[in-house]
Amino acid sequence: MKQLNYFYMLVLILMSFNSWAYGGGSSSSTKACAKPKFSEFVPIENAEVASGSNFSFTASANTYPESIKVSIKGLPSTIKVTPQNAGNSLKISGKLPDSLKGTYARIAIDASAQNNCNGSGGWLIKIAEH
Repeated sequence: MKQLNYFYMLVLILMSFNSWAYGGGSSSSTKACAKPKFSEFVPIENAEVASGSNFSFTASANTYPESIKVSIKGLPSTIKVTPQNAGNSLKISGKLPDSLKGTYARIAIDASAQNNCNGSGGWLIKIAEH
């Protein structure tokens, strides 16, 4: 009788190991979060530019265009979003505020992508006195 009990315990133990092999209950349909990515910043990082100059950057294809928000030294900026390369990426352009002179400013970007993944980025520039 004891041998039969040991056999049942062995079977139960082996069954529990098999259940752990399938990921411990996590959902396999959950996709990884793919945050928006930003690149091709113009002007380049730490460049000195005139007040009111144009700026631009590229956002990855998974970025929702209507979710892109740009601020420059805390001031909201009006931007233009243009699809690029048959929908593979987005070209975003705007203009620096005329009120910023003789200071460093961060062009800050916030956006959303698929699966409610939020991303942020930006770069620092120097705005000339004149």
